[in-house]
Amino acid sequence: MGEGGVHPGQVASLSQDLNLCFVYFIDLDDAGESSALEEICDEEAISISIPTSLPPVSTSLRDYVEKSETLTKLVQLGVNLWKLEQRPNVGSMLLRLDFKTDVVPRLMFLKEMGVEDSRIGYIISHNPFILSESIENLRDRVSYLKSRKFSSETVASMVSRAPYLLNFNVKRLDNRLGFYQQQLQLSASNTRNIVARLPRLLCVSLEPIKENLKVCEIELGFKKNEIQHIVLAVPKVLTANKRKLTQIFDYIHNTMKVPHYLITKFPQILNTKYLRVRERHLFLEYLQKAQYDPSLPNYISLDRLVSLPDEAFCTELALATVEDFYLFQKTL
Repeated sequence: MGEGGVHPGQVASLSQDLNLCFVYFIDLDDAGESSALEEICDEEAISISIPTSLPPVSTSLRDYVEKSETLTKLVQLGVNLWKLEQRPNVGSMLLRLDFKTDVVPRLMFLKEMGVEDSRIGYIISHNPFILSESIENLRDRVSYLKSRKFSSETVASMVSRAPYLLNFNVKRLDNRLGFYQQQLQLSASNTRNIVARLPRLLCVSLEPIKENLKVCEIELGFKKNEIQHIVLAVPKVLTANKRKLTQIFDYIHNTMKVPHYLITKFPQILNTKYLRVRERHLFLEYLQKAQYDPSLPNYISLDRLVSLPDEAFCTELALATVEDFYLFQKTL
């Protein structure tokens, strides 16, 4: 089994182990007076002896798996050691952690808050530093999100998809929620809606978000209420690559001649691959069927243009065969 692999039986077994460990770690906030991540002075570092059972020099965590209970258990959970060892200092941090006193309380916390066993490996693979966060801090951040009327199930889902979410303090989380609500002039409910669907909005830097909002208004020419509608439908527009966003808008608006109000009505097209839009539009244009004005006959909606699979696109919109479409693609 590779370091990132995990079998259902192993997850179930480890889940049972964690439940047993929980009996001995009821007060998770007080689990161990000193952390394995605690900084030490040079004198103390010199006096530490390295167990002969561990390889003296290694560039891979795989060499330590059989000698480290922490690494063994993390691998069983599906943690990708290869991903972790690419990051500076993470390997040494993990080797210093004691599984029962450092790791188990945090795994149990994730389980208690509703994170599925199958997602724990993903979370730690992307954010091993959650294993060094205090239980008190983790609880405070979850409590804050619940106080903002995110349900327990939603918080668990958000953490599962945005592993760094619980590493940020309450003040930062509050600032992020306030930013989106104020900038987009959203209700509290709509703010929760976009954040729940794209939880990394609470983790990323705000500068690229501000830049994208300016691009949408100044460069692309959308009105504020149109931007609000677009974001509510497709939150990913906020974190989209600026070049890709402007490229696909330019093609839709200037080449396909689709006005702003129609793009706002079907904003999912801004989240579509440029090549997909271009190939399909050119094929319809070749067949003289590229008609996107709903007030005229033979109207083709932007939604169906990009959402239908190739076969349905060809038979329902282009009135052609898939083979015709594939042959046409080769001429581009």
